[in-house]
Amino acid sequence: MQGQQGTSTKPVHLIGDLILINLSFIIAYKMKFGNFGIVGDDKYFILLVIFNLAWFISTYVLQSYEIYRITKNENTVTNLLKLFAVHMLLIAGFFVFRKAYYYSREQLLFTYSILIILITLFRLGTLIFLRKYRERGYNFRRAIIVGLGEISCEIKQSLEEEQGYGFKLIGYFDDHKTDEFVTGKVTQVIEFCNQNDVKEIFCSVPDLTTQQIRELVEFADNNLIRIKIIPDVRGFLHKKLRIDFFEHIPVLLFRNIPLDGFHNKMAKRIFDIFFSLFVIIFIMSWLFPILAIAVKLSSKGPVFFKQKRSGINNEDFWCYKFRSMTMNSQADTAQATKNDARVTKVGKFLRKTSLDEFPQFFNVFIGNMSVVGPRPHMVKHTEEYSKHIDKYMVRHFIKPGITGLAQVKGYRGETKESFQMKNRIKFDVMYIENWSFILDIKIILLTVINIFKKEENAF
Repeated sequence: MQGQQGTSTKPVHLIGDLILINLSFIIAYKMKFGNFGIVGDDKYFILLVIFNLAWFISTYVLQSYEIYRITKNENTVTNLLKLFAVHMLLIAGFFVFRKAYYYSREQLLFTYSILIILITLFRLGTLIFLRKYRERGYNFRRAIIVGLGEISCEIKQSLEEEQGYGFKLIGYFDDHKTDEFVTGKVTQVIEFCNQNDVKEIFCSVPDLTTQQIRELVEFADNNLIRIKIIPDVRGFLHKKLRIDFFEHIPVLLFRNIPLDGFHNKMAKRIFDIFFSLFVIIFIMSWLFPILAIAVKLSSKGPVFFKQKRSGINNEDFWCYKFRSMTMNSQADTAQATKNDARVTKVGKFLRKTSLDEFPQFFNVFIGNMSVVGPRPHMVKHTEEYSKHIDKYMVRHFIKPGITGLAQVKGYRGETKESFQMKNRIKFDVMYIENWSFILDIKIILLTVINIFKKEENAF
């Protein structure tokens, strides 16, 4: 169990959603037709009923009201986007089935625009209010920790620091420790729970025997107490673990890559095509001739610089950039450094503003790269770093990107020290294992902001 919100929050969210759905629809009707006569308009009244039914179906299918105390704001927004997408598909299906092309598309657009804003603000506002409410000492669950090893002490610290989760730790039990904060032995847990109205038990697997855990699970199940098992998997940081079952045996999967899924992969590819096409048509069409002339005038050589880089599954591809250096024999072996004599005056401006990377939108369009992903490295560097940087090759599970999480976190440009590359890889792996469409949008926005801020490492 994941520390769900109180049962009273589900009807609050449901009632709030329904009010906002109907309010959005009516406001959109007023904006389009200039009156509030929706009750007397049979066809739009029917559509309003369908809107509500579609919402019930969508929330049921996606289990949208299973909201947890530890749910993050970005996860809330992601889940809402999925909910809106399913709802829109159901409404589109109704239009096709009924051949209901007589409805105003403008009214529908107004409805969804208002609805998305209102419900997103409502959901986020509710979560923030509940966290603040709990920080003041209300709506908490009385909890204990059983087994006080290193991992459970980290849980203890986390729950005590983040009061917004709403857990009040009232007891600590361990057979091997006698610290002043230890409440008692594991055998005393059941008596303590009965006397103190405990609602949550955190059990540390490394510090308990299988028999002790079984007894605590059996007791919790028979006394309406939620029990949480804490395995020690800290050696696999930033991983979204998944459980599979071989018959009745649970097996933990330590590397769950969202972009392995067909739907996620397809959604990212569609976004890449449309985003790159937009940049090529509306930006590159007029910017390309200007930059091409500037590059040509800056020094002898071609407009483009192309280089073999490591892509998905470690397959080589030609990566394109506007040439920012004079022609030299070290282009495929040596990284650019600060005040590099090879960089031209025009090239310095291009690199500082990241305009030299724009030809890579052609790489994105043809499918070698993605808009967001780990930056592709020179083949030579891949061969070198893969030998002494742990998890370096994990970054090749997905397509490389024009920008990435590591870059917006400040790890771009030259890597003089091994720790710089290690940190870059850490963020690349974190991105791969936690990918979401919202994360891609966030990285793109941060990249644009960083361009105008003129990053220190862009040279």
